[in-house]
Amino acid sequence: MRIRKAVFPVAGMGTRFLPATKASAKEMLPVVDKPLIQYAVQEAISAGAEELIFITGRSKNSIMDHFDKAYELEAELAQKGKEALLQTVQEILPPGITCIFIRQAEALGLGHAVLCAWPAVGDEDFSVILADDLIDGRLRPCLAQMQRVYQEYGTSVIACERIPKEDTGSYGVVEVQPVGPGLGEIRRIVEKPKPEEAPSNIAVVGRYILTPRIFKLIQSTPRGKGGEIQLTDAIQAMIQEQTVLAYEFEGTRYDCGSKLGYLKANVEYGLKHPELATEFRDYLGNLTANWGQGEKSDARKK
Repeated sequence: MRIRKAVFPVAGMGTRFLPATKASAKEMLPVVDKPLIQYAVQEAISAGAEELIFITGRSKNSIMDHFDKAYELEAELAQKGKEALLQTVQEILPPGITCIFIRQAEALGLGHAVLCAWPAVGDEDFSVILADDLIDGRLRPCLAQMQRVYQEYGTSVIACERIPKEDTGSYGVVEVQPVGPGLGEIRRIVEKPKPEEAPSNIAVVGRYILTPRIFKLIQSTPRGKGGEIQLTDAIQAMIQEQTVLAYEFEGTRYDCGSKLGYLKANVEYGLKHPELATEFRDYLGNLTANWGQGEKSDARKK
């Protein structure tokens, strides 16, 4: 009952971060000193993943390079005696982890990206992680929390969180029948509904554990909102056949697909960084104090 394969849809163009993402993958944007995709990979490995399947697109070679062995860099670090940095580079992927890269020729939506992983996943249950959603799981990473639910119930699990009702137009939203604290069986799932049409304020976020039945259902799913093949639509079809659980994870999610969410992640992860936390906290304290004094001074001038 362990999920061995994790799928990372990373073919998106990242237009909200242009021009930074013109020639580089948005998943390679760093939060303090690690790219978003590395946080996602570490989360998958913490939940037991051994095979990492990346669904890539144009300008995504930097992701492949990041998880490849860098012989020249390692040799130079070793020669200069920079052992700590050498260890940091060598530990990006632990031993025994396999990476598979599959090109998504057309950007036809998340459902299509997941379908592209079928040859590598086969008939196993698997996880899907969207690196844009950086989740601080506090005591236990989000996917590891979901793995415990999966082991208990043996069925598909989708990570969810409660959002303001006015934000439903940006998410897949579920209607659930409660099963336990923070856990419900999904009765209906709707992609980006208007607030007045949303079945609840429980939103799907970028973590899924799915059975391979989803692949056949995606195959027969017509294009939905935005002219794309929506994973949400395939999940709606799956709940007619199988139990799919909505799990409200413990932790904090940072929407790093948005500029504000990305900035928040950098600040809060910076405040927890073992090398930077103290100096960074002092800097922010001084900055906000000076900012407040500047505003008072401007007010007096007026």
